[in-house]
Amino acid sequence: MASSQGSDAGKTALRAEYVRIRTRMGASVRAATDARILLGLEELSAWKNARLILTYVSFGSEVDTHALMQAAWAAGKQVAVPRCRRSHSLDFYVISSEDDLEPGLRGLMEPSPDCGRPLTPPQMVGSLCIVPGLVFDADGYRIGYGGGYYDRFLAFYPGEKVALVRSRQLSGNPLPRDEHDVPVDWLVSESGTWCCNPMVR
Repeated sequence: MASSQGSDAGKTALRAEYVRIRTRMGASVRAATDARILLGLEELSAWKNARLILTYVSFGSEVDTHALMQAAWAAGKQVAVPRCRRSHSLDFYVISSEDDLEPGLRGLMEPSPDCGRPLTPPQMVGSLCIVPGLVFDADGYRIGYGGGYYDRFLAFYPGEKVALVRSRQLSGNPLPRDEHDVPVDWLVSESGTWCCNPMVR
């Protein structure tokens, strides 16, 4: 993976830098890149074997997950998306289409109150979680948006974790990490797939 930022850079500076990198990419380049990322994800055994996909709902210049949700439904999988709580935690709800989404906390699209009860950890066994982030390193650690939502959730999540990441969002150097940070198991970029956790191979 290409080297980008050193481990001595603070998380705040890294967030600002990688937001700039992401937003400087043209829309057509992002779309072509994200289509290749989705193809790579669909080749991953963790995707093929998962009956349930937990995914964020992308917005702005994030790696697109709308096509991912359509691909999951077409493959007969269930899709669950998160609702952010004011306690900086996440609850995931199964949705049957994007019509089940509405603007929620911080303006992000979230499942409507009509989506029933949130999933429990036992219901997530055998699932795959798509984890967002601004930059990832080879060990699967990431710099996210600073709220700690996903690290709290992943501490108890029983399935495999994958990040969809454009090559420009990959760091060849270790990122700053805290004791509570939870790495992903897989990185899928337009240039290939990287296993960060040999225990899941």
